[in-house]
Amino acid sequence: MNNANLEPYSQNINIGEVLVEGPVNTADLEKMYMNEGLKSFRPADRQKEALLKITALPEGMIYVARIGQEIIGYLTFHYPSKYSRWSKHPRVLELGGIEVSAPWRKKGISTALLQKAFTNRVVEEYIVVAIEFCWHWDLRGSGLSLLAYHRMMINAFKKVGLMKRATDDPDILEDPANVLTARIGRNVSEEDILLFENMLFENRQDLKI
Repeated sequence: MNNANLEPYSQNINIGEVLVEGPVNTADLEKMYMNEGLKSFRPADRQKEALLKITALPEGMIYVARIGQEIIGYLTFHYPSKYSRWSKHPRVLELGGIEVSAPWRKKGISTALLQKAFTNRVVEEYIVVAIEFCWHWDLRGSGLSLLAYHRMMINAFKKVGLMKRATDDPDILEDPANVLTARIGRNVSEEDILLFENMLFENRQDLKI
């Protein structure tokens, strides 16, 4: 991770014995291990490898919730995939994933991760997008319906200014439950904001936004 992404003036958050901190550098992350319940995207050991790769990216940022050296939740930032529509925008940063291990849910940890991440002044330089695919949602473990989980995600993101946006992005249209949220940083130029607004509907040029 580029040192420019470090935010030394933002205090870490404690929820009981859980410490929420970041951005975490590669050396510190290597000393930690993943709770086995962190498997929404891939098995825990492979997810650890994925997090380490993100810390090596110039724009990559990882926030963790941990007990000792055990990670029980995390949040990631990185540039959008080159296959994504949003990779064509120079000021878009993707909130790539947020996950909390099942035994630690409903304790405010996901909210703390979001709050910690969005105190970093770096996010004010970007349009942050979160692209949520419903097939990654743990409906069985949460006990929520698809609609209830959808609402929960939107409400959680809204707390840090990530607002639901309509779009014709094929990734979002693949399932009605998928959702795009976005937050425009304070220092993003009007030109970059306009470009983002125009990119929301690339395939329906006659649609008024």
